[in-house]
Amino acid sequence: MAPEGVSVHVARVLLVDTRTYSNPPHPDEAIALLAALPMKAIVFAFTTTSYILGPDGEQALKVRLERHSNGIPVLLTGTAAAAGFRALGARRVALIHLPWFADDENQLGVSYFRNQGFNVVYASQMDLRGLPIAKPTDPLRKFTEIYPAELYEFARKQVPAGAEAIFFGGNGFRAIGVIAALEEELGVPVLTGNQVAFWYALRQAGVHAPVNGYGRVFRS
Repeated sequence: MAPEGVSVHVARVLLVDTRTYSNPPHPDEAIALLAALPMKAIVFAFTTTSYILGPDGEQALKVRLERHSNGIPVLLTGTAAAAGFRALGARRVALIHLPWFADDENQLGVSYFRNQGFNVVYASQMDLRGLPIAKPTDPLRKFTEIYPAELYEFARKQVPAGAEAIFFGGNGFRAIGVIAALEEELGVPVLTGNQVAFWYALRQAGVHAPVNGYGRVFRS
């Protein structure tokens, strides 16, 4: 997705518990490491944090992290997804979360987008059972291993016709490969955590070079 002249750099944050993932000091230290480079934008890539904190809490986290960023803007996945929906003109949205999302995390996602004026017409964790290509009981398969073909089949079957856009919530799985196929099949824009965060970071950095093959949001 990176246009010519754009580089991507990563710093990992120690995951102790999803509910406290954004607590200091680990995210602050990661931001400080990245800020030592000549960055234009930094993404805190953890969808669940956006859901747990809500829009106001996200803003407070952004302010805190930017104390360590040397003036570089810090962006969050939820903010990026909401911006993506708005850029696409989508108000009726469908949310698909990963199998390991708890029921309350799924509901927090609904509340997050509803609080920003979106009509959430569908929200659910993925259920791999019943998908002909899925083998969730494979002993060699990691519990976080979700295949793009499974995302495609689940969304194709579950997303209602009234949805104007789809968001796959979560940053720790492979979803890029499903975007083009689902957009063609369902006729609506598809956002994923990492794709829309990267789109938002490019825009915040003032990069408007064309990015093809990764969804309608890059043409918005």
